[in-house]
Amino acid sequence: MTSWQGWQQFVTTPPPAPPVPGDPARSEEERLAYHSAFVTVRTPAIDTLTTSVRTLMILGRHQTVTARPSLIVTGPAAAGKTTALLHVGRACHLAHTHSHPPPAGSLHAPVPVAYVLVPPAASAKALATEFARYLGIPLTTRMTQAAITDAVCHTYNQAGVRLVLIDEIHRLNPRTTTGAETADLLKDLTERIRATFVYAGIDVTGTALFSGDRGAQLAARASLVECGAFPARLGKHEPFRELVTGVEAALDLRAHRPGTLARHASYLHQRTAGRIGSLTRLIRQAAITSILDGTERITKTSLDAVRLDHLAETHHRPTTRHSRTTPH
Repeated sequence: MTSWQGWQQFVTTPPPAPPVPGDPARSEEERLAYHSAFVTVRTPAIDTLTTSVRTLMILGRHQTVTARPSLIVTGPAAAGKTTALLHVGRACHLAHTHSHPPPAGSLHAPVPVAYVLVPPAASAKALATEFARYLGIPLTTRMTQAAITDAVCHTYNQAGVRLVLIDEIHRLNPRTTTGAETADLLKDLTERIRATFVYAGIDVTGTALFSGDRGAQLAARASLVECGAFPARLGKHEPFRELVTGVEAALDLRAHRPGTLARHASYLHQRTAGRIGSLTRLIRQAAITSILDGTERITKTSLDAVRLDHLAETHHRPTTRHSRTTPH
């Protein structure tokens, strides 16, 4: 998705749809593919980000003097930051192309959204090159960073890019010389490209990104959207159980008993530390395994057999009689 062709394919491919009662049953291969891709579960963070992006795009539409206000999506790993970013980017792209269709016979589709990954230890020239690669801007090895940046700003404005999504922003460290130059490039781009910038990264407020003069500038322009872990209980509500219920409702298994996963919400919260990424991975893996072994249902036993990502496993792995070690 870090090229225009890849992004175009992503946004124009219909997202996975849960089973519809009364529709013909899907084949095993179709259901394996469905649980592999799976649905995007709407979360408060997605709703907040959607509203905030729409508001800031309107707010900055005619702003020309200074950089437009931006957003930073932050939170722990596996908390759904990239999912939220892509969901909002897709919605923005589809809304824009619906309201601004290309003229009949035009070979140039609208380019309302750009999606860029910050490379590890990115130099300013490397990041500028990533911006250029997204739109296929031709570059030569002799081009300077300034020349690449000029080409990027000109082409993005000509193409009508309105929303720039920058992922893995925590890789940027303004305390280093290279990182400082890259941070300055981003500031330059936000002032020269007529678009709203949205960043996403792991626990951004705890990194060097907000430190020093450059960090103060970013903090003064960017609002934070938190993608945190879901608490087991919040007042009279049980946010994590509600999340589990939503994920369970999207399953396409022939023998699964509705409500099974919701009854194990406390166990699932312990396994995943309340992170939506770890939760959906756990349930998707269990669902795929159940299709392959023919049981077609998820139980606590089958969930416990799934090895999760290392972050979730090291947070908490419930001890059972079978997992205790015996002294030699």
